[in-house]
Amino acid sequence: MRFLFLGDLVGRSGRTVVLDRLPGLISDWKLDFVVVNGENAAGGFGVTEDILEATLEAGADVMTTGNHVWDQREALGFAGRYDAFLRPANYPQGTPGRGSGLFIARNGARIVVANIMGRVFMAPDLDDPFRCAADLVESSPLGEQADAVIVDFHAEATSEKQAMGHFLDGRASVVVGTHTHVPTADAQILVHGTAYQSDAGMCGDYDSSLGMDKEEPLNRFVTKVPRGRFEAASGPGTLCGLAVEISDRTGLAEHVSPVRLGPRLAECVPDFW
Repeated sequence: MRFLFLGDLVGRSGRTVVLDRLPGLISDWKLDFVVVNGENAAGGFGVTEDILEATLEAGADVMTTGNHVWDQREALGFAGRYDAFLRPANYPQGTPGRGSGLFIARNGARIVVANIMGRVFMAPDLDDPFRCAADLVESSPLGEQADAVIVDFHAEATSEKQAMGHFLDGRASVVVGTHTHVPTADAQILVHGTAYQSDAGMCGDYDSSLGMDKEEPLNRFVTKVPRGRFEAASGPGTLCGLAVEISDRTGLAEHVSPVRLGPRLAECVPDFW
């Protein structure tokens, strides 16, 4: 199975590069399933229903989120209406929406996708992500209820992300980190067969500070006095993510590669498709 994950969409630049390029990638790479993290898609803060629908229409099968999921208050209303819209699964019981789901890929495979949020240096402080992950893989064992298990672990600390990768190694097909907006150089297959990357990076303008126009972050670092709001940077976007070939037999990773397409970072595409 051919799987593509795209990191946090940030603002119009991120939306544009994904909406423009994703249909072609699905066609050219014959992708079976696509997950996009969209939690910063609306001006850098949250996601609207229109943006969700446009991303799904462009070919994404699932949109994951993170700590900014409720920044656009309308998300509280539409979260429960879309199976393909996930908020972190370790929110307390009764939170609108869902944190995981079972989906059917283009090749007919049964795919479990889960969105889990870390707790180190993160707010709000949600339920134990490791207990949440354990419950997920115990209820949907790889090779039994699911042909593949995909986990978007939205977290700040690389140590917590790496720990989650090892915790799920052999029990999930892919564990990919989001939130920090900078692609890490550690895409790999762990010893028991799980594809892993500490952070997929963002889809957005890399001539920025984590996707935000750089002037206000610079001002706050230098003067300590806010002059305005953070605004999403508006330059040309770079698409970043993770490509994984998943075994149809075992549900584990066979090949993995970072994906980078755009003007700011060295381009990288999978050589196995």
